Amino acid sequence: MEMGTTVLCRLVDAEGIPLGDPMYIPQQAGHVQLTELANRFLNNVEKLPYSFYVSGEELRVPLGTNLENRSVSMEEILTIVYRQQAVFRTRPVSRISASIDGHRDSVLCVSFSPDGTQLASGSGDTTVRLWDLYTQTPMFTCTGHTNWVMSVAWSPDGNHLVSGDLADGSPLRGHRKWITSISWEPVHLNYPCRRFVTSSKDEDARIWDITLKKSVTCLSGHTRGVTCVKWGGDGIIYTGSQDCTIKMWQITPDGLPCLKKQLKKHGHWVNSLALSTDYVLRTGAFDHTGKQYSSSPDEVRKAALKRYDQAKGKYGERLVSGSDDFTMILWDQSVSDQPKKRLSGHQQLVNHVCFSPNGQWIASASFDKSVKIWDGITREFITTFRDHFGPVYQISWSPDSRMLLSGSKDSTLKIWDIGLRELKKDLPGHADEVYAVDWSPDGEKVVSGGKDKSLKLWMG
Repeated sequence: MEMGTTVLCRLVDAEGIPLGDPMYIPQQAGHVQLTELANRFLNNVEKLPYSFYVSGEELRVPLGTNLENRSVSMEEILTIVYRQQAVFRTRPVSRISASIDGHRDSVLCVSFSPDGTQLASGSGDTTVRLWDLYTQTPMFTCTGHTNWVMSVAWSPDGNHLVSGDLADGSPLRGHRKWITSISWEPVHLNYPCRRFVTSSKDEDARIWDITLKKSVTCLSGHTRGVTCVKWGGDGIIYTGSQDCTIKMWQITPDGLPCLKKQLKKHGHWVNSLALSTDYVLRTGAFDHTGKQYSSSPDEVRKAALKRYDQAKGKYGERLVSGSDDFTMILWDQSVSDQPKKRLSGHQQLVNHVCFSPNGQWIASASFDKSVKIWDGITREFITTFRDHFGPVYQISWSPDSRMLLSGSKDSTLKIWDIGLRELKKDLPGHADEVYAVDWSPDGEKVVSGGKDKSLKLWMG
């Protein structure tokens, strides 16, 4: 099928659906030419960036060179998978911009605000600190907790911050044991933001109203501690528990909880949940520059809904769970209570899972000292990153989905290049275990905190 210096190729999307008929493409064609071709066949008015994959590896050289390097016959139809990329590119961080002391005990959680302009940290010293990102000094120290602050969460409109600790020592009382996770109601469902949900070791999850300053709904039914919670973009609340189950809750118009479905295929504790829409749910109506589209409530909701619908795409809002049984499960939860795919390969418990902002990749962090990458659409295993020398505690994606950040017990952060499938930056600097990491939604900064009681800001 070879004609001179051309190769017979078929462009397909991630699910294998062809983009037109097979065509002859010059061997010297590379990323630029294929991008032009994809935009033309997709009839895109505004030209969009794409990445291309041959046999699962990103194409970074001309077609002919790629085939020669892999000794592939050019007498067959070459399948090229195209994937849309973010219209912006995040620069990898490479240096410590500031090492910030102030906490008197380990830093256990960190989070940038949805627009990337504010930073919060929670610590074993029972305080939450808000930091000035320009002067790298504390703006406010929030007291009132009586035990370790284990979680902080910004509302997606950026106006509120909620923190939870190891004892129910906050002004919002209701749980009988410590808070394990916090998730806000999405902006496109309710704006201004006023409701959030918490999970607790006391086997319940609770919905809170900041205007009423109290718990308005209790989600009861788990038989052991609830470890994680997500408030999805379609209004479903997901709770994962040490009873090995995930429950899906629908809140009725009168505010009563209704158990919609139960997912029961894990063999041990459920440690982590992630939705393919997490990034847009976190950032609401803010774009990647940190700019909000409008201040009008109706326009804010519309902008957030548009971003959510784009993130959902044709694959819908997908759920992945990570467990002590060493596996993850990708669910088609809107259709069935049966797993779409069990993702196996880790040798110890899966501590943290998260979807890339574009929903195309799933990353998992494990106590086996590795990070694994999976295709969030085809569900296939992609690669394993093994350069950490201790358990990996937390991971965070760059906003353009091209890089992944990980923090480990080995006191380092690492940045991984997803396209090249390799370590891009090794970031030493902490004196002890790194418990928490976050990549700012605007892509400009990375923050890390750990056992050495310090926060470190990283920039390019």
